[in-house]
Amino acid sequence: MIEPDSSVSPTISFEFFPPSTPKGWANLDRRITELEPLEPSFVSVTYGAGGSMRERTHDLVVRLLQETEIPAVPHLTCVGHTGAEIDGILDRYAMAGVETILALRGDAPRDGAGSERGEFEFAADLVRHIQRFNDRNGSSFRIGVAGFPEGHPDTPNTLEGMAHLKAKVDAGADWICTQLFFDNHAFLDWRDRCRLEGIDVPIIAGIMPISTRKSVVRMAGLAAGTVFPASLQRALGRASLDDEDAIAEVGLHWASEQCRDLLDHEVDGIHFYTLNKSDATLRIHRSLGVRTARSLRRANV
Repeated sequence: MIEPDSSVSPTISFEFFPPSTPKGWANLDRRITELEPLEPSFVSVTYGAGGSMRERTHDLVVRLLQETEIPAVPHLTCVGHTGAEIDGILDRYAMAGVETILALRGDAPRDGAGSERGEFEFAADLVRHIQRFNDRNGSSFRIGVAGFPEGHPDTPNTLEGMAHLKAKVDAGADWICTQLFFDNHAFLDWRDRCRLEGIDVPIIAGIMPISTRKSVVRMAGLAAGTVFPASLQRALGRASLDDEDAIAEVGLHWASEQCRDLLDHEVDGIHFYTLNKSDATLRIHRSLGVRTARSLRRANV
């Protein structure tokens, strides 16, 4: 099994979300079938605000572990959860054979339900809790955490934001996966600042190709604070308003160039936010000139 923080870089991985309908599950099954031959290092599975998709997340993780050779990494958020609830979830994942958790603070449900029961203020608190769970139960969950190259909307002070990230690593995080970004210069500078702060765990870059004009607005909402470089905006602006194919091509080209440049700068890994689609990811992967993620690592691109 290839670990998310493998010493052999770069790793290639994907994110899926658990569907809510039979049609959605059938579509995701097709996407997994298409992407599995790329031999990804892992697949992460989202959790939903306040754990709203907890059971579906568990079902998808178990399906991936039982039916594929892909290591499944469930998201686990702590907002609105008690320590006992987190322990129950970790017990189930340990029994299912999960080896790695992506530990996140998460968002409270929009209706605020359950937020008063939370025992965790920051993701670092969840990381420490998982480490205590490991110690008590003889478990060995590896832990990934989120990073924000362009800053977190709740922490405009970049020095404070870096301190929060350092706290997660000091609490026991093994690797970092970033929020999506479009400006490689911002990511590379942030990575350098991480190293200067003594954050020496692997840092995986999060990439999401633009597919439609509406997706630009959605991305801005999903990743508040993310910068859309002027050159990207100009390229999108040259496409006709009703030509979504052109928009998708611009997004595909931009993401492909991002990946090429990141590999040239020896990134530890690339994580594709797929939105349960495969076409763009497959095309970007082919543009890198290799057949599988494993051969990408062998080629040491």
